[in-house]
Amino acid sequence: MHSRVILVFLLFIFVLSQNLLAQTEKGTVKGIVKNSFNQPVPSAHVLIKGSGVGAQTDENGSFVVTDLAPGAVVFTVSSLGFAPQEKKVRVGSGEVTTIEFNLEQNTSQLDEIIVSASRRVESLSETPSSVTVISPREIDALSTVSPNIANIVGYAVPGLGSPTNQTGNYGQTLRGRNLLVLIDGIPQSTPLRAGGRDIRSIDPSVIERVEVIKGATAIYGNGADGGLINYITKVPRGGSKIGGLSQVGLTGNTKGDSTIGFRVSQQLFGQLNKFDYVVSGMYEKTGVYRDAEGQVISPEYGLGETKIYNAFTKLAYNFSQNQRLELMYNFYSSNQHSAFVLKNGVFGKSPAIGVLGKRVGIDEGTRHNHNLNLQYTSKEIFGKTSLTANVYLQDFWTVYSNSASFYGSGQSEIVSNKKGLRVNLNTPLRLTDKISGDVTYGFDLLNDKTAQSLVDGRVWVPKIDMRNLAPYAQLSVQWFDHLNLKAGARAENIRIQINDYNTLATGANGAGSIAVKGGTLNYNALVFNAGARYSKFRLFNPFVSYSQSFSIFDLGRVLRAARESTISKLETKPIIVNNYEGGFSSQLGKLNLTAAYYYSTSKLGSNLLEVDGVYIAERMPERVWGYEVQVDYRVLSGLTLGGNYAYVEGKGDKDQDGSFGGEKDIYLNSNRITPAKITAYAKFSHKNLNIDLNWMYVGNRNRFKPNEKGIYALGEAPIESFNLWNLAAAYKITKQLKLSLGVENLLNTAYYPTIAQFYGNDSNYTRGNGRRFNLVLGYAF
Repeated sequence: MHSRVILVFLLFIFVLSQNLLAQTEKGTVKGIVKNSFNQPVPSAHVLIKGSGVGAQTDENGSFVVTDLAPGAVVFTVSSLGFAPQEKKVRVGSGEVTTIEFNLEQNTSQLDEIIVSASRRVESLSETPSSVTVISPREIDALSTVSPNIANIVGYAVPGLGSPTNQTGNYGQTLRGRNLLVLIDGIPQSTPLRAGGRDIRSIDPSVIERVEVIKGATAIYGNGADGGLINYITKVPRGGSKIGGLSQVGLTGNTKGDSTIGFRVSQQLFGQLNKFDYVVSGMYEKTGVYRDAEGQVISPEYGLGETKIYNAFTKLAYNFSQNQRLELMYNFYSSNQHSAFVLKNGVFGKSPAIGVLGKRVGIDEGTRHNHNLNLQYTSKEIFGKTSLTANVYLQDFWTVYSNSASFYGSGQSEIVSNKKGLRVNLNTPLRLTDKISGDVTYGFDLLNDKTAQSLVDGRVWVPKIDMRNLAPYAQLSVQWFDHLNLKAGARAENIRIQINDYNTLATGANGAGSIAVKGGTLNYNALVFNAGARYSKFRLFNPFVSYSQSFSIFDLGRVLRAARESTISKLETKPIIVNNYEGGFSSQLGKLNLTAAYYYSTSKLGSNLLEVDGVYIAERMPERVWGYEVQVDYRVLSGLTLGGNYAYVEGKGDKDQDGSFGGEKDIYLNSNRITPAKITAYAKFSHKNLNIDLNWMYVGNRNRFKPNEKGIYALGEAPIESFNLWNLAAAYKITKQLKLSLGVENLLNTAYYPTIAQFYGNDSNYTRGNGRRFNLVLGYAF
């Protein structure tokens, strides 16, 4: 019955789109986009306001939009680094209309172009949700400080937890909930057995921009309770047959020996007639990581003495201006080869450090992360309907450090294989002269096979084989040019197959192991979203939204801690989050301001607890709330000052009486709820010199009490605040040669990252990096 409803729904959308497109005499609009120096602006997005119809400018700044219905339309032009521009054009029947745009430079985030929020090209000023876009310039500056993508997003994204200074991102939640990480829309997270190594899954050298959608979202499926991070990879730059960028760099601490490492990368890109390409390779070897006192940082899940590889290619063939076939492949690997072992610290007094010794087991880290994506796009697959179809796969394998918590000790590993097909269509709608819009619709087909075992072959989490067919539709309407309304739905149809398995033994001869009968788990859910944004005035651009997410988060943790003989008796209910949000953006001359307040609820959450040495998921109603504020001010043409503040809090209804204020109700652990975070920055640019100075403050969180022995439970130890200053400077020696210097922890502050504090034990009480430098020489041709 459920599948029939979905089929009828999609057929209705298809028939509606065809009827609305049944128009006869068409017109054409062509034009050119230039900057204030009368130079062409390539790769600018030219759209009919309130719809997905439009074009992208070529290397000469030219564009053509055909098959337009006669009447008045509003064209908008947007490009990174420029203020958008609008022009009203009257399309004549069977006529060609010519227009020209001249863009002025601007730094407002409202002008950014995104694709992740609605699976179509739109500007932030039209999107009724909170979005952070990390631009190419920001990626370049932040990667100069630290070429670790987890650090980059941790510094740049309000609402995202501060960097962990580890291989993983455990505790680095988004708005107090779990997030989904994507590379060009390909899922990187392993929500079936959350491994916490999804944020650091690609090198920043191949990322064009990062789009962060905050708040529950179902647009990409399982795991996006708090939002998603989508790494958009680099695209070929037209205009020449071959171009490139060669970089070589040195990294290291300014205190202590054996810290020097190096990094080399090479990129080639170009265009040959209808064929364009980007090819990139990177290799990095880090030295010993030391804290501000010069002591070796604990090697457990550390980043020191690590070899990192990234290989990337994107090949594309343009059949015509409207049809393109693109193949993307990315390989990422990060493996630690440390000569140090852990020496426990004393929680609250002295840090855990690394001392020389032989490590037990094999090298830990992400052995490989393969991503392959074949994408076909057609701007006019039928009528004015555009199509984007993707076939993709991801092959992920990561190994963790040796642990004595297993009987006989051992190392666990997570293996995840994903295969998917995504079909996305967009059809413009024109109801009246004052009401226009579009409908985006399609389906996701995903097969995710995830398992966790020990490297010696013992099964910890059996293979979880998930298949999901999820049709969706999103309607966007623009009313009187300025009121943007959105509403959408997604139907999850999930089937999970789990074979019979035995839980891990806790003693000799299989002692403590439980035989669990497998079976099939089925999940069907319909999740919704709706929002509105009023974009007439740049002085006050408000939005409101409601969105839901659906996830089966960390089913593997439930399976490995099973105390029942069959999976049908285990608590495997999904998490459905309802997110309510209101906010605004404002631009007053050189001042840009954004603010948002959010409130999210879920009847069941996944609060992590440690019981008798075993991690279990505590299921209870939850609510999470918070707010974010960001401000930027362009003091001079080359100087911008700015900063942001993000606060989040969360509680659980432990007695499940419908109230969160009872004596038994609890605050959510700090591995979910991060302390308040403040960042501030100064960006200076003059001729060939760029300087970025950044400051990050992470606040206190002290919500919990220790037990009678003075020991804190997992995630409940108090967190003390800390400050960090970072510096990035770049100077163009010649047109092609650039020297960059990044300094992390400029003041050499001795501090403990939040993850080192909230664990509350001696082994995890590890300091963050002392002052580190990254010196890079780059040559562009």
